[in-house]
Amino acid sequence: MNIGWIGTGVMGLSIASHIQNNGYQLFVSNRTKEKAASLLDRGAVWCKTPAELANNADIVFTMVGFPRDVEEVYMGDSGILSSAGCKCRTVVDMSTTQPSLSEKIAVKAKQLGISALDAPVSGGDIGAREARLVIMVGGDKKTFEDVMPLFKLMGTRITLMGKPGAGQHAKMCNQILVAGAIISVCEAMLYAVKSGLNTEDVIDLLEKGAAASWTLSNLAPRIFKNDFKSGFFVEHFVKDMGIILKEAESMGICLPGLSLVNQLYIGVRSQGMGRFGTQSLYLALKRISGMD
Repeated sequence: MNIGWIGTGVMGLSIASHIQNNGYQLFVSNRTKEKAASLLDRGAVWCKTPAELANNADIVFTMVGFPRDVEEVYMGDSGILSSAGCKCRTVVDMSTTQPSLSEKIAVKAKQLGISALDAPVSGGDIGAREARLVIMVGGDKKTFEDVMPLFKLMGTRITLMGKPGAGQHAKMCNQILVAGAIISVCEAMLYAVKSGLNTEDVIDLLEKGAAASWTLSNLAPRIFKNDFKSGFFVEHFVKDMGIILKEAESMGICLPGLSLVNQLYIGVRSQGMGRFGTQSLYLALKRISGMD
């Protein structure tokens, strides 16, 4: 079976590598060919456009940054679902994007006789490297079952959440929780430093109590190693929160906590840290507190 992959960023490269390492012939397309170099060196085939890739692969996976990128990859003149790129049988978008866009892709794909899944993930760069992602899927059950052997190469918890777009709605729930967790961790670590506590002891202690979380265990240690590289870009988190707030407005629900975190991260981005990891909120709070 030939597999197509578009999007070799922080997470996409690791996930595509798992597929390649399990014996599948991989076809790759990106805006930047150099980012796929490690896959190409091990036998992946380069395609100049998403349409060309879709003409060579049975199943196409995408994992790109913003909704405009998703739309271009699928609906653009040289997109997967353009007239020149309709030979694949299944498309799986693993980007985090608007639920309505996932529904639009599914409708267009169905018109071309192609099955579509939306399958955003949680677990960050570590989960991607270690194939321990949580994968939230929207689409029909048969297609989900057909793709399951590939999903199992990427993650440990894979769940069909419902119709097209349902995977994206589940990811929005995930991001609301992440927003609450990251601001709590950054504020707690700032408090620990200011009060003179040993941060390693604090993290070790809190990991064993009611405050334990993935964010505490994985991002707090990075803060104190001065590691603000991205497992998940600030600019992508701002994008996700913007999608959620628009969806919430259309549903008539109020998310004041998320609105606050969103405004704080817009500030982080404005300070030139859009390509930093989400733990960089700590730096912004530290500056506000006069602790630089």
